[in-house]
Amino acid sequence: MNFDVSSLRLSHLTLLGVMALIGFFFGLGARRIKLPSLIGYMILGALLGPSFLDLIDEATAEALAPITEIALGFVALSIGAELNLTALRRLGSGIVAIIFAESLTAFGVVTIAIYGLTGDLPLALIFGAMAPASAPAGTVAVIQEYRARGSLTKALYAVVGFDDGLAIVIFGFAAAVAKSMLLAEGSGAEESVLPSLLAPLVEIGLSLLVGVVVGFAFCQITRRLSNGHDILIVAFGAVLLGTGLSERWHLSLILTNMVIGFVLVNTQPEAKVRQVSTAVREIMPLLFVLFFCLAGAHLRLSALPALGAIGLVYILGRSVGLVGGARIGGMLGKVDDKIKKYLGMGILSQAGVAIGLSLIVKQEFESLAVHHGLPHAAEIGAKVITVITATSIVFEIGGPILTKIALEKAGEIPKARTGHGSKGSS
Repeated sequence: MNFDVSSLRLSHLTLLGVMALIGFFFGLGARRIKLPSLIGYMILGALLGPSFLDLIDEATAEALAPITEIALGFVALSIGAELNLTALRRLGSGIVAIIFAESLTAFGVVTIAIYGLTGDLPLALIFGAMAPASAPAGTVAVIQEYRARGSLTKALYAVVGFDDGLAIVIFGFAAAVAKSMLLAEGSGAEESVLPSLLAPLVEIGLSLLVGVVVGFAFCQITRRLSNGHDILIVAFGAVLLGTGLSERWHLSLILTNMVIGFVLVNTQPEAKVRQVSTAVREIMPLLFVLFFCLAGAHLRLSALPALGAIGLVYILGRSVGLVGGARIGGMLGKVDDKIKKYLGMGILSQAGVAIGLSLIVKQEFESLAVHHGLPHAAEIGAKVITVITATSIVFEIGGPILTKIALEKAGEIPKARTGHGSKGSS
């Protein structure tokens, strides 16, 4: 008798319950072998996803997408709440130098490496534009689980918060140039790239504006509250509002919610900021379990064989670019030695933003192929989404592990929390 896995199909609420309950124990198991809990959550997600049991298929993952967006919203809010201008000034201009150096170096190294491998400049530009995008959730989850504190931790919050904004700008410029080259290649006529160049700047500007407006409203309400549960309700509402508006107007939900936290930490007394941060941290462990289980379900292990030479060059080029660029930026900005040495290791995670950008490439370049008769464009779109999906598996699993190692080497994880004895963390 054949067993049909679809007969095990669970309701969405049942799946969330399974992820929360079983994910908790998978997280404990990961901690016992000295790995971040989120690795356990992602393993469970991979087991539940299409790679194995297929209980979380594509339709289910899409239906549960709001959980992912809410979790990212809270991650971004937490990042923003760490970006105190006074503390950032103490870190100095070095952080700005690092953000620009690691992003631009990763873009340059990957572009040159892929061009050297393929001789295809539009393809190389697109892969280069993918390289700076990071996945802040992995870095923040590790920092919060191990209660990391110190100058490297502060620098990581700042870099993973702001480099996605720069990544969007780099992608906008590179994609515009690549499309112009493809159009010239197909018809000999170049199309104006100005609208494509302005689009990412408009997206970032509107994201900042929405974040400021929602942030000030959030602060006006929370300053009158003293109960942690009340503050959590209002924080939840602010994140939902910021995330919903970002989705509606096609803005960056990470930047929008990060600005809400940034407004909070730079306009409210320290006691109030601590109160809000404490309330928000109450819900973060559960959100991390659900977020990384769903992230694991998106990791199609069958995509790994598709890595090929381009995928391996991309992984190596991006890693060298981010780590080397962070060190160059640290030297130019004269930051602490431990930031120069270890920050690059903490920013390698990559998933959501890069996959989202690769989907944009696929859609836009397929449209170019259809409307302008450019099969080369369709080929680029297919290669980019295949390789980025496969490499995200490597970066999402390896990135958080390297973040933990970097924080340990920098001495910013309390000794009691480095092993499996870290109680109550998620």
